[in-house]
Amino acid sequence: MTLYYTMVFLLLVAEMALFMLLIMPLPFPMRRKVFTFISENPIVAKVQYWLKITFVFILVLFIDSVNRVYRVQLELAAVSESNGSHVPTIHGHERLEVQARKFYSQRNMYLCGFTLFLSLILNRTYTMILEVLRLEEKLKQYEGGATKSQAAASGDEITRLKRELERRDVDLATLKKQAAGLHKEYDALADRYGRTQEDGSSKKDK
Repeated sequence: MTLYYTMVFLLLVAEMALFMLLIMPLPFPMRRKVFTFISENPIVAKVQYWLKITFVFILVLFIDSVNRVYRVQLELAAVSESNGSHVPTIHGHERLEVQARKFYSQRNMYLCGFTLFLSLILNRTYTMILEVLRLEEKLKQYEGGATKSQAAASGDEITRLKRELERRDVDLATLKKQAAGLHKEYDALADRYGRTQEDGSSKKDK
């Protein structure tokens, strides 16, 4: 794997770790302090700015990898047609080489695609958690600081806020399921890559 794809892989691992930190259950005061620090710290803002630029480059790599997969697919089809027309056996080695290039191109496409997709999930999760914190704080102000008459007048608002909190919780649960599926898909791809490497090594030994 080249240097920039290695960096993309490390970024994917960092995104997975960050996502686990975001969904980690923490007490409300601690979570509020952490997210207030993240949203107001100028260093974090600069890091987010450079990450946006990095994701633009990853998007370019993703488009290039999709193009490579398409071209290798056409080349593999051409080699298959050549083998079908009784061309000498040298094409057997050529077909194996094209299949290896196809797998590497697909690996790079999945790697960049998963990284971009997880960045969208992280951004959405972060925004939703901030919204949930704001709603929880507002709800506590209604429940703790209001008098009985004010509480009766604002009962509809409290009910609406509770329903909105429930919807946010459902959305967060959905994002967690999507991230778990993404992680399983990447593990399956890594296993497939390992088996391909072992098959290639055994064929070379023969």
